Amino acid sequence: MPADESRPIGDETREELRALTGRLRANLALRARSGLAGVPAGRSRRQPAAAVEARDAVAAVAVAGPDVATVAVFEADQPPAPDHPIGLAGLQLAREELGDCQRCKLARGRTNLVFGVGNPEAHLVFVGEAPGADEDAQGEPFVGKAGQLLNKMIEAMGYRREDVYICNVVKCRPPGNRNPEPDEIEACEPFLKKQLAALRPRVIVTLGKFAAQCLLRDETPISRLRGNFRTYEGVQLMPTFHPAYLLRDPSKKKETWEDLKSVMATLRRMGLGPTGTPALAP
Repeated sequence: MPADESRPIGDETREELRALTGRLRANLALRARSGLAGVPAGRSRRQPAAAVEARDAVAAVAVAGPDVATVAVFEADQPPAPDHPIGLAGLQLAREELGDCQRCKLARGRTNLVFGVGNPEAHLVFVGEAPGADEDAQGEPFVGKAGQLLNKMIEAMGYRREDVYICNVVKCRPPGNRNPEPDEIEACEPFLKKQLAALRPRVIVTLGKFAAQCLLRDETPISRLRGNFRTYEGVQLMPTFHPAYLLRDPSKKKETWEDLKSVMATLRRMGLGPTGTPALAP
């Protein structure tokens, strides 16, 4: 056995290894809290490759020495490499895969499929539940009365509609604007997930119970879900009321504005923000 392998590790080296291990763990925790996609803040059914590699790097510190540990800490600072197209290319691919969708019964009654609209590089995404009559006619989400209110909410945050991205869980209008049914949500959900994977936003705002329950797999009523950040695939997610509900009950606008202010504060902590000046209220 070579002499350097049989030599005991000194106290100074142990302390350096402990410090480097602590830095790596703190780095991963910070990435999770900041909402970086690929490092979930909570438990996940499938651990991302970046997190697995970082975990293995922590284990390697105990036997590999300070040089390897330093490399591991450096690599943990790098953003995870996407395993699918992102930005506009990713959105176009998802739209092509959706095609002239006939996957559920909603296809029979639609005028236009409503995919999504906005900035393909947006760090803020709004997700609603389903198109209404105006959306079905124009092929664009949130263009009716609820959409006009959503525009005011977005502008009150200091953004423009074209700065953010807007989409729905369900891409076709349910007849009579009824609630989307489980099989309809199941058919469309993979394409919503592809949209979000392509966008890689820093914050998602879900509008209404169906969007929140779909992404969070949580059937808690929206009145209890709203106002508290959760995580989706490592991304900060704020559930709040749907603009259509606010039109029916304007008294809930104040609570919704509080939710949006929390979103603005979180984005500021990430070093992100709108180009405009936020208003006092929508």
